[in-house]
Amino acid sequence: MTMPYTLTISGKVYPLHPQKVMGILNLTPDSFFADSRCTGASEADIADEALRRVERMLADGMDILDLGAVSTRPGSQAPSAEEEWRRLAEPLRRIARQFPDLPVSIDTYRADIAQRCVENGAHIINDISGGLFDAKMFETIGRLQVPYVLMHTSDRPDRMQDAPQYADVTADLLRFFSERAALARQAGIHDLIIDPGFGFGKTVEHNYQLLAQLGRFKILDCPILAGLSRKSMLWKPLQSSPEQMLNATTCVNTLALVQGADLLRVHDVKAAAEAIRLFNLYNAY
Repeated sequence: MTMPYTLTISGKVYPLHPQKVMGILNLTPDSFFADSRCTGASEADIADEALRRVERMLADGMDILDLGAVSTRPGSQAPSAEEEWRRLAEPLRRIARQFPDLPVSIDTYRADIAQRCVENGAHIINDISGGLFDAKMFETIGRLQVPYVLMHTSDRPDRMQDAPQYADVTADLLRFFSERAALARQAGIHDLIIDPGFGFGKTVEHNYQLLAQLGRFKILDCPILAGLSRKSMLWKPLQSSPEQMLNATTCVNTLALVQGADLLRVHDVKAAAEAIRLFNLYNAY
């Protein structure tokens, strides 16, 4: 049996077995799944609501919080860096103060935001661009010495779904990750997590090929994150909507676990935590 992957978080070894649930909390007014948005009449109200949601997600079995202040749904327009930080600052500080043992990931592709967030209590940076949207990202993460989620997207969110094409999506992404991981390690990043970027510049067919071949990414010798929750690759074939995709999400999360996923990034923590528990109970035999 191979040894489980580990991360270094706040100077401590953090094992990734059993597989971990990364709970999504969006500080945005326009994320694709409305129930994931944390809103309020004032910044203080939003921070209060964020704390309540974190408490609920922890009770449901969340291991890592993924906090984002920029919607990256297809066609979205990014706010300024100043607006991104304004949305993040107070909730992050209060979460770090109230839940000091909770690993907090920040979903950002801006190096300056990554720096500020780590200085204010964050532990992991989750970058949809794999370091391509900000040339300073790898250098910054290498200096901060925090785990880094290296994700693939074909383009910026406002253009990524404009007829994405690949010679072979799995082979093309393996090449991408091999090249980007080498550069990340040269910059001093030790804890890399690979995320194929389901829904980011991929057709429904591309997404299912990647899910069926997710195990091939193990050749990169990094933990794998699967972010499948309520995405269009589920509701489009079923002719439904994100709001109706809890059952479908649990189905594909289980398939991702079969293929070797180490982390599940989800809106619905309890269902994902239960899937992991039952998967490992089954696997024990």
